[in-house]
Amino acid sequence: MGRLLAALALVAATAAGAVEMGDDGLHKTDWMRDTFKDLQEDHAEAAAEGKRLMVLVEQRGCIYCTQMHEETFADPRVDQYIRDNYFVVQMNLHGATEVTDTDGEELSERDAARKWGLMFTPTMLFLPVELDPDQSAAEQAVAVMPGSFAPGTTLDLLTWVDEERYLDQSEEDFQRYHARMIRERDDGDTR
Repeated sequence: MGRLLAALALVAATAAGAVEMGDDGLHKTDWMRDTFKDLQEDHAEAAAEGKRLMVLVEQRGCIYCTQMHEETFADPRVDQYIRDNYFVVQMNLHGATEVTDTDGEELSERDAARKWGLMFTPTMLFLPVELDPDQSAAEQAVAVMPGSFAPGTTLDLLTWVDEERYLDQSEEDFQRYHARMIRERDDGDTR
């Protein structure tokens, strides 16, 4: 009986950590926005909601994307912070869907990823409060997070960007901010 209960608990835990998968093979969350991928329009819509635009680039079969969705984004602190503060547009590193970059250039998702110099997934690009219509998303990103990090690191970067701490890094760049947050939380979440 004990083994049966343990097996049922494992199945329940696995189901709870499962993330919906779209037809494109990418993980889906209910806070991702289904848009026409016109980043100027997406930026305007995000601003109208009082949120920051984040472009999340992933690819089918990415084990780090799975880890990010099942561990990092599933953390209630991270999930709620994204819901409250970010307008998230997902892109496929190898996708053919048309994207309009912040500089107005129309190209496929895969060509946008190449233009932006992205090679790894997941990658999060955080766009500024005010867009420069002459620069690409990558040229004006205020921060880029390549890879999957633990909830504490991700939450700290989300907060650092949202609070516009990147504007004056002379006394506290992200790494110093993150180290201070770890000490203040004292949660042992150092990644």
